[in-house]
Amino acid sequence: MSTSAEPGWPQGYSRKVLQTTDSTNAEAARMAPTLGGPVWILALSQSAARGRRGRPWQMPEGNFAATLVMRPSGPPEVIALRSFVASLALFDAFVAVTGRAEMFSLKWPNDVLLSGGKVAGILLESIGAGQGVSHLAIGIGINLAEAPAPHEVEPQALRPVDLASHTGALVTPEAFLEVLAPAFAAWEDKFNTLGFAPIRQAWLARAARLGEVITARLPKAEMTGTFETVDERGNLVLITAAGRQAIPAADIFF
Repeated sequence: MSTSAEPGWPQGYSRKVLQTTDSTNAEAARMAPTLGGPVWILALSQSAARGRRGRPWQMPEGNFAATLVMRPSGPPEVIALRSFVASLALFDAFVAVTGRAEMFSLKWPNDVLLSGGKVAGILLESIGAGQGVSHLAIGIGINLAEAPAPHEVEPQALRPVDLASHTGALVTPEAFLEVLAPAFAAWEDKFNTLGFAPIRQAWLARAARLGEVITARLPKAEMTGTFETVDERGNLVLITAAGRQAIPAADIFF
């Protein structure tokens, strides 16, 4: 593990690059008890990658799999707002390596879209001690070089796309982390200094399907309505036939 002082690498953040692991979030959980500060864990290959709700995450060679493990302060509902911080960092990193801001957008709660297809996903997992959250693992998977086949994703999900074929940007995982890490550190500093309000505003400026009709699938119900905003707690707000609904967690379909 290195605490790099290289130009551009954010101060106070370490990194660990692995040739292979089961999943970077699992590696983060194993490392957490011994960590003194935030660490990026990058794996060039994963044998048991996973996404939200334990779904398998396909990782062809050349794609990006990393987890930032950190020890944030505050209540769990505030800690969870790091999904918006990570989304903004990913957006900035994609623009930095492609120069094409117009091609990217952010899908609530934790995906990045490229020309309407899913290019990246974020998975937050808390590493707890008793009732509290001792560490947070922010897992990030990106289709840098190759996208999974359509049959490898769940029905009705957005089509997976990859950065290389859609933008011509050929970026290694190591090189992408060099751009992503300082982008995250900058948004994290803003979040810690100014709170969620500027993060929310910036996220909404990059939001996919804002003002359009979308469907939120909850464990036991579905809601369809107009995507009005994201509120001060990070909830998705829909205007439905039954009124204004604030949704804390759901799968979103367009």
